Amino acid sequence: MNENDSLVCVIDDESLIRESLSNLLRSMGLKVRAFASAQEFLSNRPREALSCLVLDVQLPGISGLDLQQELASGNAQIPIIFITGHGDIPMSVRAMKAGAIEFLTKPFRDEDLLNAVNQANNRGRQIEQLKNKPSQTKLADEVRTGFSEIVGQSAALHHVLLQVETVAFSDSTVLILGETGTGKELIARAVHECSRRKDKSLVRVNCTSIPKELFESEFFGHAKGAFTGAIKDRAGRFELAAGGTLFLDEVGEIPLELQGKLLRVLQEKCYERVGEDRTRHVDVRIVAATNRDLKKEVAAGRFREDLYYRLNVFPLKVAALRERKEDIPLLATHFVESLVKELGLPKPRLTRAGIEALQNYDWPGNIRELRNVIERAVVFAQGGTLQFELPETGVNLTTIAPRDIDQGEPEYLTESEMRRRERENLFAVLQKASWRIKGIDGAAELLGVKPTTLIARIEKMGLKRPALKDADS
Repeated sequence: MNENDSLVCVIDDESLIRESLSNLLRSMGLKVRAFASAQEFLSNRPREALSCLVLDVQLPGISGLDLQQELASGNAQIPIIFITGHGDIPMSVRAMKAGAIEFLTKPFRDEDLLNAVNQANNRGRQIEQLKNKPSQTKLADEVRTGFSEIVGQSAALHHVLLQVETVAFSDSTVLILGETGTGKELIARAVHECSRRKDKSLVRVNCTSIPKELFESEFFGHAKGAFTGAIKDRAGRFELAAGGTLFLDEVGEIPLELQGKLLRVLQEKCYERVGEDRTRHVDVRIVAATNRDLKKEVAAGRFREDLYYRLNVFPLKVAALRERKEDIPLLATHFVESLVKELGLPKPRLTRAGIEALQNYDWPGNIRELRNVIERAVVFAQGGTLQFELPETGVNLTTIAPRDIDQGEPEYLTESEMRRRERENLFAVLQKASWRIKGIDGAAELLGVKPTTLIARIEKMGLKRPALKDADS
């Protein structure tokens, strides 16, 4: 799709707006057709390929949102730019979630519309290139290169990666939600690496580490002499991320009194350096992340509602590790291999008992905690069997199902019964391991304990290996 061959359709029920927008777009060398309603567009839809729609939300009959849904249901991949005179933020969220390129509130600057149309044209060309590939490769296959650092095969992880694939080629703002340590930064990096901006910078800002007095300078830069210590001009994070992606990590930690400054640049896409009158325009894709519930923060008055809606265009929820325990074996293997290389240590053995111990823990610190536990175990193992030191997990008595009295099992175990069962279990493991304590498939490895711990238990319980004739009987 050549830029000069791009056809833009303007759909607005106000004739003056249709004419004004059409003239503006034609001045940029674009082909334009205008329609007064969604019905008129559907009845006289151009046969040639469309680069984008400039679509009013409030239309008589079929609304702009309804038209978007109808086109999407017919597998029409047409980039859409919504315009409205009502400034309805929840409506804009619906539109952006459904795949809109941009949502502009009247009156808007000509430059904002032209930038959005240019972005839509670029996206349209990407779609055409994917369609024309000889191998007919699907979009999902094209973006998987951005997932090389993400390990796992659970349904929860698969779901979030599919969402990454969905939003990758648009410039929609992404809000990544999840507990601390779940890998939100990896998801942000995947969004960037799968986007059209992957050849530009991904700039991360840790919003918790910026002092209030340096907020504007950190985000927008400053001019020489703007304040004490400003000995030279300095570019801010928005300027450093120009053309790329700006990752606002822990965005929920920005103080309330400073949130308006961030909102302004997100809405108007322009800013001024501290101590400078020149207005600078910025082209960045915003990806934000937080471990807070921003809805509750809004209700509590600690987070601006308008900023929340501006960020919450395409939310991605990253599951906690306790919700995807089937990924623990893969993660553990990955961390062991990477840590061995990083630390220059001999490769230890990761046993089934070790994996079970990891899966029986709830991981309040998520993947970050898992990596730390494995790193300690790798250091102490020195090439031997990995032994994991994990906190005791409290038992939630409300989750224990009552026993079936028909099975003849007691409702509880006395102390002596518990000792008897522990003794029987230990004896069974020793028999299975042919009474070998250490080494591969030894009793200590099968139980997931240290050999010295096991020897102490055997001595305490007075267990002895049966004579050969007894063992054969």
